[in-house]
Amino acid sequence: MELKHVTLIAKEISAPENFVKATIELLEEGGTVPFIARYRKEQTGSLDEVQIITIRDRHEQLVELDKRRAAILKSIAEQNKLTPELEKKIHAALTMTVLEDLYLPYKQKRKTKGVMAKEKGLEPLSVLMLAQGKENPLEAAAAFINAELGVKDETEALNGARDIVEEIINEDAELRASLRKIFEQTAMVVSAVAKGKEEEGEKYRDYFEWSEKLSAVPSHRLLAMRRGEKEMILSLDVVPDEEEAISTIEKKYITSSGPWKELMQQASKGAFKRLLKPSLETEFRLSSKSKADEEAIRVFVDNVRQLLLSSPLGQKNILALDPGFRSGCKMVALNRQGKLIDNTNIYPHEPQRQTAQSGAAIMAWCEKYEIEAIAIGQSRS
Repeated sequence: MELKHVTLIAKEISAPENFVKATIELLEEGGTVPFIARYRKEQTGSLDEVQIITIRDRHEQLVELDKRRAAILKSIAEQNKLTPELEKKIHAALTMTVLEDLYLPYKQKRKTKGVMAKEKGLEPLSVLMLAQGKENPLEAAAAFINAELGVKDETEALNGARDIVEEIINEDAELRASLRKIFEQTAMVVSAVAKGKEEEGEKYRDYFEWSEKLSAVPSHRLLAMRRGEKEMILSLDVVPDEEEAISTIEKKYITSSGPWKELMQQASKGAFKRLLKPSLETEFRLSSKSKADEEAIRVFVDNVRQLLLSSPLGQKNILALDPGFRSGCKMVALNRQGKLIDNTNIYPHEPQRQTAQSGAAIMAWCEKYEIEAIAIGQSRS
């Protein structure tokens, strides 16, 4: 157990560190949540089950985060690309999302357009494009024409360089964080009926043409749309404010109004539509599904709780008896809503042995309070 994890979790749930530490130790020893909540209150400071579950889940997340962090540091170090600044950022990452964003530029890549363009020797041209100097793009691209490598003309060279720039934009962790905020604030969930599925998907008719802000959509509605998508009745899309997103990219990457500006505008739009939007859309689809599942489970739990707390005898006036000997029997009267009407003690057993009086008290209450059912608990000494 890492002490830094204890400190972080204690801060997040506003609990004393010693109680969080003790809870983690009990969990690591194999203690279950109900057991710890009920029988280890003195060690945990009477943390309830919800708090203990939160500690357990967050600790597991942080342990997994550390394992992934170690693997990422090792991978980047083996590539001889680990700088002190990058290492500091990786150590400071508190979520898997941030960690993966930092690792993205160093991942082993499949055969992407950018990778193929680099193989054609177009990386220096992409550097010129990013630098946005005063040279003419077509003249600069002419130097990279190479029929053997598959670069037939200036246009093909510039397209390849743009592919490389788009992937550089996509791998910018700081930019991805900014775009993630735009998704959080503006993304709409849009559903439409699949062609020819109108009759088959009648139960999803409400969602044949539907759009709603993703951050505000109720869990039951989102889950219904996802079911429709799974059954291939609906198509589902997460659509952010595209204009604001592209503008954010351009503000960071377009630094000149010179001859390269139009190409950089194309690269900004291409990076968003081809790479960033699909990636972030997948991320938000998963996170929104997870939140919707949690909300649905919470509603289910509340409904079950109400069922379990409801009177097993239904709407009846009840006389409840808790048997006892030395201290007598507790007797209470409850109305049809389960509210307490009256309570007293009766003593039908030794040493008092007021059997007749106790029987008379029960009969009197049954008549007075129109008792319809009697509930008797387990006898105790």
